[in-house]
Amino acid sequence: MLKGICGLSVIPMRLEPADTAEMVNQVIFGESYDVLEQRKKWLRIRLHHDRYEGWIDRKQFEALDEKQAEWHAKCKKPISSDLIELISREDSGSFFPIFLGSFLPGYSEKLPIRIAETKFKFSGAFINKKQSREQLIEVAFQYLHAPYLWGGRSPFGIDCSGFSQMVYRICGYNIPRDAWQQAQIGETLSFIEESEPGDLAFFDNNEGKIIHVGIILKDNYILHASGKVRLDRLDQSGIYHADDKVHTHRLRVIKKII
Repeated sequence: MLKGICGLSVIPMRLEPADTAEMVNQVIFGESYDVLEQRKKWLRIRLHHDRYEGWIDRKQFEALDEKQAEWHAKCKKPISSDLIELISREDSGSFFPIFLGSFLPGYSEKLPIRIAETKFKFSGAFINKKQSREQLIEVAFQYLHAPYLWGGRSPFGIDCSGFSQMVYRICGYNIPRDAWQQAQIGETLSFIEESEPGDLAFFDNNEGKIIHVGIILKDNYILHASGKVRLDRLDQSGIYHADDKVHTHRLRVIKKII
């Protein structure tokens, strides 16, 4: 099976093979994938880290041959922990940015990043082991005020489940992409009082479908992406928007993931 890797800062993943189609996700630098279907201008892919599927522009495809794919599957992949960092190609010296949460395949303080056969210099901060709940909250606050973007997973545009997934991933915990998928894992808690900072709260619509997720903080606060990544109050009814003085999301379930 043909395999590829994201060698750009971010690549939009679309629901259908068209530039005007809904963006359902973003492929972040260093993420690898299988190619499931090929068309003249588009590829349908499945990400290795969470098995999420969608279409990417063929012009943004970078192939991994069998040997490269085998190396990539086994290599260590630290995660960039700076909001934004410049990396440079060793062959040309050209720079481009990568975002918080990017994979750094093969990187160590002595070895460069490797994307297929291209090597990149990196001098930013990174994480290569599981983090505590306190550190998870610190990472979450790095996204504060990031604008909401359906399908987004970067500090320059992110949706609610992209926010929770990326924060957990940076801290060493892999969780699914969409809110309804995330709600199916972990230990269910009955009351907010049982929760700890870093637990996830899920919210439903009138049909009972999970449509929103946020990260619980201490003292009944919550960080979530709604218009932007914002700080609001959480009670047994849901999320209370202090500025508008209304509940904006109805609480369905709280899950302890770590």
